[in-house]
Order: sequence, then C-alpha cells, then structure tokens
Amino acid sequence: MSDSFATFFAQVTNTASAAGTDAASQPPPQPWWVSLAFPLLIVVMLYFALIRPQTQAKKKQEETIRSAKTGDKVVTTSGIHGVITNVKDTTVIVKVADNVKLEIEKSHIDKITRPDSAGSSDSEKIAVTKA
Repeated sequence: MSDSFATFFAQVTNTASAAGTDAASQPPPQPWWVSLAFPLLIVVMLYFALIRPQTQAKKKQEETIRSAKTGDKVVTTSGIHGVITNVKDTTVIVKVADNVKLEIEKSHIDKITRPDSAGSSDSEKIAVTKA
C-alpha cells in the first residue's frame, strides 16, 4: 500500500512540476516600473499628507511675522501678550504693561492680531462673559 501511495505521489508531483515549467503557463515578466509604482505612490501620498501642509503653514507664519507693524497685538511663544510699539530688523519692542516694554525676537512671535479684526475678539469676549 505504501508503494502505491509513493508512486501516486511521485506521479502527481512530477505532473505538477512539469506543468509549472511550461512556458505557456508562466505569466509574462512585469516591466521594471511596475515594481516601483507602489513605493513611489506611498512617497507621493506622504508628501501631500505631511510635508506640504507643514511647509505651507511655516511660510504663512513667516509672512505674518514679516508683516508685523506698530499697533499689532501679539502673543509670544512663551505666552506673553502685548502690543508692538517698534519694529526692528530681527526684533520688535512689545509693550506688555504701563512703562514695561520688552524686546523680543520676531521668530518668537506666535500669533498676531490686527487692530482692525477687533470684531472677532468682541464676540469672544461676549462668549466668555456668558460662560
């Protein structure tokens, strides 16, 4: 019985291996660019999902800092609130209280609020008083 099983197994494996070596049963080779398509697609998706939005936000922040002028309300990265009284090349003079002025690097300005956008801050004040 084991001889017949071994013979049957040998015939099946020989038939399968012979069919596998047929030129007609093998798929044609893929072009070289097909193997690069998926990794390239992943890189493009990462660029548009992560890198591009960060660079655009950084450019917008730099443009906002460059446009800082006297009278703008600012918040620094350390949380100091004040009003710009003088703009220099790399620094600004910020008035934080009566007779208290600080010279701060422009790169440490986090937010700038223009005086003409006071309408939005009034609505925020109303929301705070209701709460």
